[in-house]
Amino acid sequence: MIRVAWVILLVSILSSCGKTTNVVPNVAVNLNLPLTDPRLINLSSSGRAVLLNGYGVSGLVLYRTILNGYVAYDRCSTVNPEKRCAVVLDEGAFTVSDPCSGAKFLLEDGSPAKAPATLSLKEYSVRVAGNTIQVTN
Repeated sequence: MIRVAWVILLVSILSSCGKTTNVVPNVAVNLNLPLTDPRLINLSSSGRAVLLNGYGVSGLVLYRTILNGYVAYDRCSTVNPEKRCAVVLDEGAFTVSDPCSGAKFLLEDGSPAKAPATLSLKEYSVRVAGNTIQVTN
Protein backbone atom coordinates (compact mmCIF):
# COMPACT_ATOMS: atom_id res chain seq x y z
CA MET A 1 0.00 0.00 0.00
CA ILE A 2 2.83 2.40 0.85
CA ARG A 3 4.56 1.50 -2.40
CA VAL A 4 1.41 2.47 -4.38
CA ALA A 5 1.24 5.80 -2.52
CA TRP A 6 4.86 6.54 -3.43
CA VAL A 7 4.25 5.70 -7.10
CA ILE A 8 1.22 8.01 -7.20
CA LEU A 9 3.19 10.78 -5.51
CA LEU A 10 6.12 10.36 -7.93
CA VAL A 11 3.84 10.40 -10.99
CA SER A 12 2.05 13.54 -9.81
CA ILE A 13 5.36 15.33 -9.16
CA LEU A 14 6.80 14.39 -12.55
CA SER A 15 3.62 15.33 -14.43
CA SER A 16 3.63 18.81 -12.86
CA CYS A 17 7.17 19.59 -14.00
CA GLY A 18 6.18 20.95 -17.43
CA LYS A 19 6.29 24.56 -18.51
CA THR A 20 3.42 26.51 -17.03
CA THR A 21 1.37 28.81 -19.22
CA ASN A 22 2.58 32.38 -19.00
CA VAL A 23 -0.30 34.73 -18.33
CA VAL A 24 -0.56 38.39 -17.46
CA PRO A 25 -0.92 38.63 -13.65
CA ASN A 26 -4.21 39.71 -12.11
CA VAL A 27 -3.98 43.26 -10.79
CA ALA A 28 -6.93 45.16 -9.37
CA VAL A 29 -8.20 47.85 -11.74
CA ASN A 30 -10.89 50.35 -10.75
CA LEU A 31 -10.72 53.40 -13.01
CA ASN A 32 -13.48 56.02 -13.25
CA LEU A 33 -12.97 58.94 -15.62
CA PRO A 34 -15.37 61.52 -17.01
CA LEU A 35 -15.65 61.24 -20.80
CA THR A 36 -14.60 64.91 -20.87
CA ASP A 37 -11.20 64.06 -19.32
CA PRO A 38 -8.50 65.56 -21.59
CA ARG A 39 -6.72 62.17 -21.74
CA LEU A 40 -9.77 60.75 -23.54
CA ILE A 41 -10.04 63.43 -26.25
CA ASN A 42 -8.82 60.97 -28.90
CA LEU A 43 -11.79 58.70 -28.19
CA SER A 44 -14.25 61.18 -29.74
CA SER A 45 -14.74 58.88 -32.75
CA SER A 46 -14.65 55.16 -33.43
CA GLY A 47 -11.42 53.36 -34.28
CA ARG A 48 -9.36 55.51 -31.89
CA ALA A 49 -7.30 54.52 -28.86
CA VAL A 50 -5.52 56.09 -25.90
CA LEU A 51 -2.85 54.76 -23.54
CA LEU A 52 -3.30 55.26 -19.79
CA ASN A 53 -0.34 54.63 -17.49
CA GLY A 54 -0.57 53.68 -13.83
CA TYR A 55 -3.27 51.01 -14.11
CA GLY A 56 -3.09 47.24 -14.52
CA VAL A 57 0.28 45.55 -14.98
CA SER A 58 1.77 47.82 -17.67
CA GLY A 59 -0.92 50.45 -18.18
CA LEU A 60 -4.16 50.34 -20.17
CA VAL A 61 -5.19 50.67 -23.79
CA LEU A 62 -8.68 52.14 -24.04
CA TYR A 63 -10.20 51.76 -27.51
CA ARG A 64 -13.42 52.99 -29.07
CA THR A 65 -14.70 50.20 -31.30
CA ILE A 66 -16.06 50.57 -34.81
CA LEU A 67 -19.57 50.15 -33.35
CA ASN A 68 -18.85 53.00 -30.85
CA GLY A 69 -18.48 50.76 -27.81
CA TYR A 70 -15.40 50.76 -25.61
CA VAL A 71 -12.88 48.03 -24.74
CA ALA A 72 -9.90 48.13 -22.41
CA TYR A 73 -6.80 45.93 -22.39
CA ASP A 74 -3.73 45.68 -20.23
CA ARG A 75 -0.72 47.01 -22.12
CA CYS A 76 1.32 44.04 -20.87
CA SER A 77 2.07 41.84 -23.87
CA THR A 78 1.01 38.21 -23.60
CA VAL A 79 4.33 37.24 -25.23
CA ASN A 80 6.67 36.69 -22.28
CA PRO A 81 4.44 38.59 -19.81
CA GLU A 82 7.05 38.25 -17.08
CA LYS A 83 9.00 40.96 -18.95
CA ARG A 84 5.99 43.32 -18.58
CA CYS A 85 6.68 44.79 -22.00
CA ALA A 86 4.02 47.45 -22.71
CA VAL A 87 2.39 47.41 -26.15
CA VAL A 88 2.41 50.65 -28.15
CA LEU A 89 -0.14 52.08 -30.58
CA ASP A 90 0.49 51.50 -34.27
CA GLU A 91 -0.18 54.02 -37.01
CA GLY A 92 -3.93 54.15 -37.54
CA ALA A 93 -4.65 52.85 -33.99
CA PHE A 94 -6.36 49.61 -35.08
CA THR A 95 -3.47 47.52 -33.74
CA VAL A 96 -0.83 47.65 -31.03
CA SER A 97 2.67 46.19 -31.14
CA ASP A 98 4.93 44.60 -28.57
CA PRO A 99 8.27 46.42 -29.03
CA CYS A 100 10.11 43.56 -27.27
CA SER A 101 8.95 40.68 -29.50
CA GLY A 102 7.42 42.32 -32.60
CA ALA A 103 4.01 40.73 -31.93
CA LYS A 104 0.86 42.61 -32.95
CA PHE A 105 -2.68 42.57 -31.52
CA LEU A 106 -6.01 43.77 -32.94
CA LEU A 107 -7.76 46.38 -30.81
CA GLU A 108 -11.32 45.41 -31.78
CA ASP A 109 -11.05 42.16 -29.81
CA GLY A 110 -7.47 41.98 -28.44
CA SER A 111 -6.63 38.93 -30.55
CA PRO A 112 -3.13 38.19 -31.86
CA ALA A 113 -2.49 39.58 -35.34
CA LYS A 114 1.19 38.70 -35.82
CA ALA A 115 3.47 36.02 -34.38
CA PRO A 116 4.92 35.28 -31.94
CA ALA A 117 1.65 36.26 -30.20
CA THR A 118 -0.70 33.34 -29.59
CA LEU A 119 -2.81 34.70 -26.72
CA SER A 120 -5.12 37.73 -26.74
CA LEU A 121 -4.40 40.80 -24.64
CA LYS A 122 -5.84 40.74 -21.12
CA GLU A 123 -9.23 42.47 -21.29
CA TYR A 124 -10.94 44.48 -18.56
CA SER A 125 -14.64 45.28 -18.17
CA VAL A 126 -15.76 48.67 -19.49
CA ARG A 127 -19.00 50.40 -18.62
CA VAL A 128 -20.25 53.86 -19.52
CA ALA A 129 -22.58 55.31 -16.88
CA GLY A 130 -23.82 58.79 -17.67
CA ASN A 131 -20.78 60.87 -18.50
CA THR A 132 -18.30 58.49 -16.83
CA ILE A 133 -16.33 55.57 -18.22
CA GLN A 134 -15.50 52.80 -15.75
CA VAL A 135 -12.79 50.19 -16.28
CA THR A 136 -12.72 47.33 -13.77
CA ASN A 137 -11.89 43.67 -13.36
